[in-house]
Amino acid sequence: MAKDKPEPVEGQGAGQWKPVLGLADQPGERVSLPARLGTVYDQPEPAELIELTVIVPARNEELSLGECLQSLVSQSEEIFELGRDWELIVVDDQSIDRTAEIARSFPGVTLMKAGKLEHGWTGKTNAVWTAARQARGRWLLFTDADTIHQQGSLRRAMHEATRHKVGVLSYSPRQIVTGLWQRTVMPLVFCELAISYPPAKVSDPNARIAAANGQFLLVEREAYRRLGGHASVADKVLEDVEIAFLAKRRKVGLWFRYADDAVAARMYRTTAAMIEGWTKNLALLFDNALVLAGWRALDIVLLVGLPWLAIELWNARFSAHSLEWLGAGWVLALLWVRNLFRFYGRVAKSNFPFLDCALSPLGLPLFVVVLYRSWFQHRILKRVSWKGRSYPG
Repeated sequence: MAKDKPEPVEGQGAGQWKPVLGLADQPGERVSLPARLGTVYDQPEPAELIELTVIVPARNEELSLGECLQSLVSQSEEIFELGRDWELIVVDDQSIDRTAEIARSFPGVTLMKAGKLEHGWTGKTNAVWTAARQARGRWLLFTDADTIHQQGSLRRAMHEATRHKVGVLSYSPRQIVTGLWQRTVMPLVFCELAISYPPAKVSDPNARIAAANGQFLLVEREAYRRLGGHASVADKVLEDVEIAFLAKRRKVGLWFRYADDAVAARMYRTTAAMIEGWTKNLALLFDNALVLAGWRALDIVLLVGLPWLAIELWNARFSAHSLEWLGAGWVLALLWVRNLFRFYGRVAKSNFPFLDCALSPLGLPLFVVVLYRSWFQHRILKRVSWKGRSYPG
């Protein structure tokens, strides 16, 4: 059964333990203390740190949470025992379904209630910050309730971050999709993400580009201090990307990659949820969502218009000039084939299965609509909604 979270144990003062990566001795941008009290800065460290704290924020996640927690608790073993070497905290963010009940049904899981949602905070940042202030781990893993973790992935992630000498490691999970619209739209979104945020550049400390995926975000404890914790990104809708930029600016090290070997995620269970979710995010992820919508609309015109026009030319009846029209039709057909290869070359970067990529042209109209909708809500209305809450765009 889940247990109530104990109060932090007073003991060693902050900085008396040896940071995992020695980041406290490295130069970096000066950190301003968050205004909110009870932070990782002003409360004592636990008397004894453990290896890892996993934090799962959950708001009305009864359909996903059970599978997520099962995949996490099953990683407890003799050399990595839940409750001794690591802890698992679920933060109930004002759920009105069975989320809390499900969390309580798993032995070793600690259930907390999110702190009061104050002005200037998003629900997710508030929830994870509630747990992070009491976490006992040398590493903090922030992961969503819709994720499924592969056996051994927690320890491997910590080893990978240590091997690359970074304070922040983030995985882009394999995406689980169902239904026609998810299978056709999601590859389009993720191919654009892969092109805009190539993992090699994201992980390059000399490149300005930064990205992270909040579905799996591992942060070393001292790095988390240097970043200011989630208090430093309290009002950000895309708090994961903001943390990635802070990681580069404050020189704690960032590693990012596609990780189907470690974690999977089912982001959305309905088409409506997918539309709402990407409306919230797309305008923030891409420099100009409206321009991108225009380019993808052009894809529709080329993919549909070129073969239609070629067929019309092939069927033309202009007697003496029929051969010329026939030749023009073949030129258009070749242009269409070239454009088709270009399109699928982009979509292949999404890391989605072949069939989903093959079907993706069917999702172009909806993708264009969601891009425009995201641009309109962020740039014109300056307000977006998610899970029953409204945030400044």
